[in-house]
Amino acid sequence: MEVRSEYKRTELGIIPIDWGTSALFEVADCLDNVRVPLNEAQRRKMKGDVPYCGANGVLDFVNDFIIDDDIILMAEDGGYFDEYALRPIAYRMRGKCWVNNHAHILKAKPGHDQGFLFFSLVHKNILPYLASGTRAKLNKSEMRKIVVPAPPTEAEQRAIAAALSDVDELLGGLDRLIAKKRDLKLAAMRQLLTGQTRLPGFREEWKVRRLGEHATFLRNGVNPRAELLKEGKVKYLHYGDVHACKDVWLQPASLPCLPELKAASLERLQDGDLVLADASEDTVGVSKSVEVRGVGSSEVVAGLHTIAVRFDNSVLADGFKGYLQFCPTFATHLRRLAAGTKVYATNRAHIASVELCLPSIQEQTAIATVLSDMDAEISALEARRDKTSALKLAMMQELLTGKTRLV
Repeated sequence: MEVRSEYKRTELGIIPIDWGTSALFEVADCLDNVRVPLNEAQRRKMKGDVPYCGANGVLDFVNDFIIDDDIILMAEDGGYFDEYALRPIAYRMRGKCWVNNHAHILKAKPGHDQGFLFFSLVHKNILPYLASGTRAKLNKSEMRKIVVPAPPTEAEQRAIAAALSDVDELLGGLDRLIAKKRDLKLAAMRQLLTGQTRLPGFREEWKVRRLGEHATFLRNGVNPRAELLKEGKVKYLHYGDVHACKDVWLQPASLPCLPELKAASLERLQDGDLVLADASEDTVGVSKSVEVRGVGSSEVVAGLHTIAVRFDNSVLADGFKGYLQFCPTFATHLRRLAAGTKVYATNRAHIASVELCLPSIQEQTAIATVLSDMDAEISALEARRDKTSALKLAMMQELLTGKTRLV
């Protein structure tokens, strides 16, 4: 491909003619040797006041080294590289923090902008520099080989860093807003699902119901994912899909399919059916469930390690069933009965034995509407955050390669 006259080819690809490239340690100092060990008295005094940083970012406990500066941390080893694909794990810390010996500490040299260096490293493909072995490792000797772009002036570097920092601020603001909305939703669920707060117009006394007296359990499959197909007539709801679902309801359109012959004896799901995972790695996931929605003309069956239950609609309203998992009585009952060591299991008898104080169908519907509206607001914010994150990636590609110039 022909390169325009104002650009040139380099080991980093095509960059502006007036940009250069630099080895990492030409533009940054490695400060690994400046960690200051603290004695026991100092650790006790400072514990809880200073964030702890390691290869996996900012954690919530302390270690033996501390630094007070504007620094960049890069993960040295561990499974973090696999988790985040080809990108390095880089964090920028301003002010006092604890740093353990599984993170490299970097600081831009005079004449080079710290923010630009940080974003250059975040954007860098780190795979060629990792030492192989039991665990991937980024050695200091390999870091010397890392090459980063070098715009000719610090002013241009600062402009690029400022533009990307603005997007980071927007992302941070969205993260904080999403977290706040989630907290509000949790508080609303605690109040509404226990009757501590009643919605306007509802005063009828709640009634205790034994769920097994109003439930029909449906026959589920036992087929592992290896037997499933991408296309087919019968959608298959695996317990992994239950655990992975972020919502209280699930639409089957994106589910894999089970061959029709293997699905012949299985009962088909309908809108409003509740499907629980019968196995979880922790007690928190014991009550995890989804309410099926949007079945339409599709055929859907419950699969491996699931419990599918159809409740009497005069006792449990559609839209409300998915929130049962957040009812303290329901969740606590199943977790108390869950058996297992490494895997916690629940079963149909456990679910049938739940005794739950429930409002009228009308009040259930009203509660579900309020909570669903809150879910929709959170989903909209998450979608906005995802778009902003994609915009940031596009901006990094443009700005850190000089395709778009700011000065």
